Amino acid sequence: MEPLSFSLRVLRLLLLIAGGTGLLALAGCAFYRTSLFPAERATLAEADRQACARGLQLWPVAGPDYRALVTAHPPAMARGVVVVFHGNAGTAAHRIYYPEALEPLGWRVVLAEYPGYGARAGRPDEHTLISDGAETARQAVQAFGGPLILWGESLGAAVAAGVAAQPDVPAAGLVLLTPWCDLPALAAHLYPFLPVRLFVRDRFDNAAALNAFHGPVAILMAERDEIIPAAHTQRLFEHARPPKRLWVFPAAGHNSWPSSPGLRWWEEVMAFVAPPHAEADH
Repeated sequence: MEPLSFSLRVLRLLLLIAGGTGLLALAGCAFYRTSLFPAERATLAEADRQACARGLQLWPVAGPDYRALVTAHPPAMARGVVVVFHGNAGTAAHRIYYPEALEPLGWRVVLAEYPGYGARAGRPDEHTLISDGAETARQAVQAFGGPLILWGESLGAAVAAGVAAQPDVPAAGLVLLTPWCDLPALAAHLYPFLPVRLFVRDRFDNAAALNAFHGPVAILMAERDEIIPAAHTQRLFEHARPPKRLWVFPAAGHNSWPSSPGLRWWEEVMAFVAPPHAEADH
């Protein structure tokens, strides 16, 4: 009887451990998704008010099927279109600094909104954000002409890289601001106390995505980024194929990079990813 009793005790212990591990994994998964997608929600009326307060409007329709925000008074003769994918916090309406900086340079700016953010229906995940972003990019080119430049910030850099890798998206250039190399490695760095590699389902492998893109890639690094360490951004730059160029913002953090319009780096980046010979598809 003793061997049977011992076996039952071991079995109960194993089941308890398995159950605890499962609960930990479930809790960790929920924590991870909340951290990665802290979606800020709004009613359609609220989203419209937030946009109007910043001189923006819902696009392509002023209704629940909107995909992005655009300025109410764009450049008269645009050189092309820049589709911007924002970071994981806030909404597209909070990224007014992109049109403020890029439209004076002659570029039409489309601030893409994610499913599950603002007043858009849906639930964000890797597949949804990339497939939806690809459709937004295609519609932007149809509406405003090319060349098409994809720009992503933080999480948005992963979305932009994934969209650029789609064969039916005619991206001429790609700008990645404070990007990571691959999400599981970053998550393991940020949460060393959790077995995050077990439950990170969104891979967002930027290095792999860049292998499928053949245009110029500009990578912008914050030297003292406390969220995405500079080493992760540097590793992505090393993986990227030419033509590529790295800009480093000295002493800048993840949310303190120099975003003021008129700074020279904006023009430098756009000149690199969209040289003059590319500005002819209108």
